[in-house]
Amino acid sequence: MHVNNLNIFKQTVVGIQFLFVAFGATVLMPLLVGLDPATALFSAGVGTLIFHAVTKGKVPVFLGSSFAYLAPIILATEQWGLQGALSGFAGVASVYFVASLIIKFKGTNWLNRLFPPVIVGTVIILIGLSLASSAVDMAKQNWFLAFISLATASAVMFFAKGQLRLLPIILAVAVGYIAALIMGLVDYSALATAPWFTLPKNIQHFQLPQLSWQPFIFMMPIALASIVEHIGDIYVVGEVAGKDFIKNPGLHRTLLGDGLACLLGSIISGPPVTTYSEVTGAMQITKMTNPFVLRITAVTAIVFSMTGKLNAFLSSIPKAVLGGIMLLLFGTIATVGIQSMIKNKVDLSESKNIIICAVMLTTGVGGAALNMGTFSLSGIGLSAIIGIVLNLLLPDKKQSQKE
Repeated sequence: MHVNNLNIFKQTVVGIQFLFVAFGATVLMPLLVGLDPATALFSAGVGTLIFHAVTKGKVPVFLGSSFAYLAPIILATEQWGLQGALSGFAGVASVYFVASLIIKFKGTNWLNRLFPPVIVGTVIILIGLSLASSAVDMAKQNWFLAFISLATASAVMFFAKGQLRLLPIILAVAVGYIAALIMGLVDYSALATAPWFTLPKNIQHFQLPQLSWQPFIFMMPIALASIVEHIGDIYVVGEVAGKDFIKNPGLHRTLLGDGLACLLGSIISGPPVTTYSEVTGAMQITKMTNPFVLRITAVTAIVFSMTGKLNAFLSSIPKAVLGGIMLLLFGTIATVGIQSMIKNKVDLSESKNIIICAVMLTTGVGGAALNMGTFSLSGIGLSAIIGIVLNLLLPDKKQSQKE
């Protein structure tokens, strides 16, 4: 059985399952900055469909709320108000558009020089490891529940036959949720008061952002770091799917799709979006990489954004249940990076590769940050740039031996 050739019903079940792993982060980020979570869910769904249209339906990704903009949005809101900060998202989109144009007309050959396999592999590892702390934070709220969901997902991956092997996440959530019910750890108060159907708040009370050049420019440097992460994410998805999406449909299309999704957020008061590694990890576990399934995930997000009861039900799932699953998903992403290095025969006995990999990992996991006034660069973006600089400055061993 080829998992990418399932019937519509089975693909729909897997697509809904993928939303489970993306739901928490997609609604948490807007809650932290004062945006409407239902609008963020709607924006993520529509933004993902826009991305798929631009990329000819070839790239299996789901776009969700980006935590890279958490601090910048808070700072921009303090200085220019929330509506002013929203105009900064248009600045983010503009950087994506410019990058897309440059790559369209200049090509991607230069990327091979900037992003050799050692950097690509290390970035993928960092994407997984950088999310590890959030998985642990969720799991430690109740380690017993986390262990139940983790054990269930692992057991399904190991022992399940046929169609059940496609459902490790949804089965783990179900078992963990039942355990939480038995233990009396599920809060139904929000579910009881939630309406059955309602449009997201910011769609009901639509308001265009107040265009202002200050937040527009303020957000642009952060977008550069996001673009570096975007490139890494596209490499990750390509590794999982076994395809080169940098070439087909092209990095210029993925950047344009992401930029348009961010612009949508600016218009309807949703946060900037990014490729969700949680969903990529779920694809790796289920071996389901059909882009159509991710479009089902996007449509499900839109439906959920308008269905108060469903929203409230998902919100009632204890964080520890999801945390147990995330422990597996995020670690899986890191192993994809290791597989990428092995596949591309990266020689980690070579001094240059050791230095690049070591410094990128320590700065990325260690939380290094570069702050200059209102500009801040940290995490994967900073580590990737450090890797690029080291790769350009350090001589190749073979080249230095010749000299």
